[in-house]
Amino acid sequence: MGSSAALAQKPVDEKEVAKVIYRLFNGMERGDSALVKACFSQHVTMATIRRDKDNNQLLQLESSLDGFLRAVGTPHPDVWYEEIWNVKIELDGDFAQAWCDYAFYAGNKFSHCGVDAFHLHRGKEGWKIFHLADTRRDTACIIPKKIQKKHKP
Repeated sequence: MGSSAALAQKPVDEKEVAKVIYRLFNGMERGDSALVKACFSQHVTMATIRRDKDNNQLLQLESSLDGFLRAVGTPHPDVWYEEIWNVKIELDGDFAQAWCDYAFYAGNKFSHCGVDAFHLHRGKEGWKIFHLADTRRDTACIIPKKIQKKHKP
């Protein structure tokens, strides 16, 4: 494949990667753990970086989706919205990474914000997330006005 063909393919791949990310958040919003699970590869790692009440940095690592899928699929009184913006996607062949800002709401109640970072690979079933890391904080959040208005109680 010539370089012009490779360049022409990039926007299509970026759209496909973005679809996986938006599908993940749609599944969370619907409480559909099967839809969420379909976004991930068979082997997954996840990481969360946050601060505790004493402002100590904590790194939480997971090597399974089980707890996350259970949380998504267990009925909860409020819809979970993970609103994202500033999505940046980079590609190299069958590898992609995506980075975006997010704000998480339970119903219209703000919970936390941060950054989501995804690593994806393209296999026989298309693009799948194999690593997801995020930061979490509940202060110093600069959330776009459009999102704030959407979740105004």
